[in-house]
Amino acid sequence: MFTGIVTDIGTIAELEQQGDLRARIKTSYDTAGIDIGASIASDGVCLTVIALGDDWYDVQISAETVSKTNLDSWVVGKRVNLERALKVGDELGGHIVSGHVDGVAEVVNIADEGDSTRVTLRAPAALAKFIAPKGSVALNGTSLTVNDVEGADFGINIIPHTKEVTTWGDVKLGDAVNLEIDTLARYVARLHEAG
Repeated sequence: MFTGIVTDIGTIAELEQQGDLRARIKTSYDTAGIDIGASIASDGVCLTVIALGDDWYDVQISAETVSKTNLDSWVVGKRVNLERALKVGDELGGHIVSGHVDGVAEVVNIADEGDSTRVTLRAPAALAKFIAPKGSVALNGTSLTVNDVEGADFGINIIPHTKEVTTWGDVKLGDAVNLEIDTLARYVARLHEAG
């Protein structure tokens, strides 16, 4: 489990297709404190550490994961949001995030609003019903509050701090963004369907 509070920006150092995709991610985390088999959310995708170095870790990514996320757009040099798994007793500063991406949203508008940036995204139609104003979503692993919803489009605001400590300062029109809907929203919708 994660919180959607990004704690490092990693960089893709190597990519190799070996049946599955293997990625090496450079990090400022103290890798001596990371175990083989640990889970690290990388752009919101829960990935398992399979090898470690002084300032990097490797993950193996199945074709299924690549097909359901934006990881097919990873290239060497790309910056990615990182979060280590939540430990019992840690502060829950965002919301409960599983690292299981539900789909990919597209950035359809970007507009500055004061010091913040309003980003409008288009969710896949099947996921739109789970997104509500003032609800939470995880986008590329970042816990964010939904400001408004119109059909499958929804808006979020990115404050300057978030732009500095995540990859949201790099956002562009047309970007594919990993979307994880709020777990609570998923269960509320399911209960509503059951009547």
